[in-house]
Amino acid sequence: MSTHPLLFEIDVGLNARRFDPADAPLLQAFLEANPEYFERIGGAPPKPDEAATELAERPPAELSWREHFNIGLWREAPDTAPALIGIAIVDSDLVIEGCWHVALFIIATALHGQGIAPRCYRALEQWAAAQGARWIRLGVVLGNARAEAFWRQLGFVELRRREGVPANDRLNTVRVLLKPLREPDVAPYLALVARDRPE
Repeated sequence: MSTHPLLFEIDVGLNARRFDPADAPLLQAFLEANPEYFERIGGAPPKPDEAATELAERPPAELSWREHFNIGLWREAPDTAPALIGIAIVDSDLVIEGCWHVALFIIATALHGQGIAPRCYRALEQWAAAQGARWIRLGVVLGNARAEAFWRQLGFVELRRREGVPANDRLNTVRVLLKPLREPDVAPYLALVARDRPE
């Protein structure tokens, strides 16, 4: 909300602000109103404590990282209350310096097809790059066609696939994707990060 620290501006009237744990009820309401992501990857709507879980979750203990960002994407206007239109969860310097990982990126379903999602992502990418990001990394579930096409259009390429990743009662195959921000291709990243090399 407007009282939360501004991280970056997305567009006129669209801002990214940092969430804190007290925002869990607000985020929970957003996730329940926009359950498609959870239904596609896990076959079920968000759990009653989904927001609290997402806000508390951090990268696995075996992976190093520098800073964790729970980001609310807001539509703000002078005469109306701020409206939450999306969320992004991001970790900086995951495994190596300069690799920023997008753990979650959801835009309200009603706004799909309006160009808002790519604008929000590009603003996030520019902000990360200004903070030292050299690569943006993320995972997308194989078969989530809309998400796969979205990230491909934004310039991400597949590094490898991880099989047997649990989501509720499902085991998914996750495509690990990367977008270089300063290098012409993914080779410099793969030279540094063995765990993401194709098997």
